[in-house]
Amino acid sequence: MNKEVNSKQQIANSKNNAPIHYSLFTIHLNAGFTLIETLVAVSLLSVAIVAPMSLTTKSLAAAYYARDQIVAFHLSQEAVETVRHFRDNNILQTALGNPTDILAGIPLGIPFTVNTIDDSIDSAACNSGTCPPLQLDPTQTFYGYGNGWTDTRFTRTVEVETVADNGGVPQEIRVTVTVSWRTGSFQTREVRIRQNLYRWVNDAT
Repeated sequence: MNKEVNSKQQIANSKNNAPIHYSLFTIHLNAGFTLIETLVAVSLLSVAIVAPMSLTTKSLAAAYYARDQIVAFHLSQEAVETVRHFRDNNILQTALGNPTDILAGIPLGIPFTVNTIDDSIDSAACNSGTCPPLQLDPTQTFYGYGNGWTDTRFTRTVEVETVADNGGVPQEIRVTVTVSWRTGSFQTREVRIRQNLYRWVNDAT
């Protein structure tokens, strides 16, 4: 009798420890994740996702800033070339028999704007103390000023001062162009370039 009981007990124990067999599957009865293990896994997953996203956001912001910095530099150089063209056009007028002061039409000592679309200078645009923002044409191609154009984040200010003169007549001038802008959450930045122009030919003076 005792042998029969022990035999039945051994069979029962073996059934408790053995996997459950079906016709197509073998199912193992294992313990699941605890709550702490789940929380740790979620925390690690969050760090793995948030860190690359934060890095990507900062990289995009830096790329936009670099883009605007390049645009600002070219806008500054463009204004210097416009003032130079103004001077050279006066030289051409003298060469064509219409004696003209080589620096005529270039404001001295006051901030002004230049419109490279038509090579015009507006000495009254900055009378309020600040110059108006540059604008984009409807095709989003050209910077300048025009009716129906949209304001941009860039503001360009041009100033010209006398470096050397002869009897009160400027012989050398310094053109200073400042372009300021703000990209996203960055603070306001600016690009400033300077270039000297000379009265290098005889003119009406």
